[in-house]
Amino acid sequence: MKQYLVTGGCGFIGVNLLTQLTARGDRVRVLDNLSLGEREDIERFKVELQVGDIRDAAAVAKACQGVDVVVHLAAHTRVIESVENPRLNFEINAIGTLNVLEACRAADVKKMIFASTGGAILGEQIPPVNEGMVPRPLSAYGASKLAGEAYCSAYCGSYGLNTVALRFSNVYGPYSYHKGSAVAEFFRNLIQKEPIVIYGDGKQTRDFVYVEDLVQAILLADEVNAPGEYLQIASGRETSILTLLKTMQEVCPDAKFDIRHEPARAGEIINNYASVDKARRVLGYDPKTRLEDGLRTTWQWFLSKGPQALAK
Repeated sequence: MKQYLVTGGCGFIGVNLLTQLTARGDRVRVLDNLSLGEREDIERFKVELQVGDIRDAAAVAKACQGVDVVVHLAAHTRVIESVENPRLNFEINAIGTLNVLEACRAADVKKMIFASTGGAILGEQIPPVNEGMVPRPLSAYGASKLAGEAYCSAYCGSYGLNTVALRFSNVYGPYSYHKGSAVAEFFRNLIQKEPIVIYGDGKQTRDFVYVEDLVQAILLADEVNAPGEYLQIASGRETSILTLLKTMQEVCPDAKFDIRHEPARAGEIINNYASVDKARRVLGYDPKTRLEDGLRTTWQWFLSKGPQALAK
């Protein structure tokens, strides 16, 4: 059995990943500062939790001891907050990732899988975006993730650390209590009976990938030897915010949708979806979940939690 370390393992993607890893009997350690992640969500798993921050090099070094594979999910992910406070975003995403890489090197970790982002790194491009495009980030978040990718590449080239960067698109699914993206935010608003705000005309597009499909990509990246690669992990489908809302209305017809419009926000990309051709070729990645099916499962999860659990 391999020993895994999942940074940010109490968070949205982390809990879904732990479900898969522990189901197949792997040993898992989690490093999480519990700023957003919920300790209770991983209590049912037989995992070791170390409470700590990736900005703390000593905590990261301790967490990496005896580990074969690190899945680095911990991050500051909110685009608008990164525009408002770029230094905090840099400290968590760039310095934090450097700390993880240094700890991996010192502990002789076999592989480090880095959770990156496609749209924020590449900026405004003619979609579908792909790995051959020149990055032009529009936000501090995109810049910090690009820095993380660059350090992964450098540690692969300089030290032989087997790194793989996965550029996630807009991920949605159960356990997304506090995620700042559209699906989670809109469902929270419905549960809490608050208005749904669309910034701009709603014709802006995104690529929404269901979390189980994304977790499969992480597991495939662990199995496949592709050192130094960076890969788009998405659904490969373009969906406008207006179409997303229409599908949500079909999935939860009993909910009241109070939709309001506000001006577009600085740092946000207008149109974005990704080609997953390279991930199909390199990993054998094959996203299968239809948007309406993923939204239905996610909505049922939000309903099961209720407004009080979403207030943190």
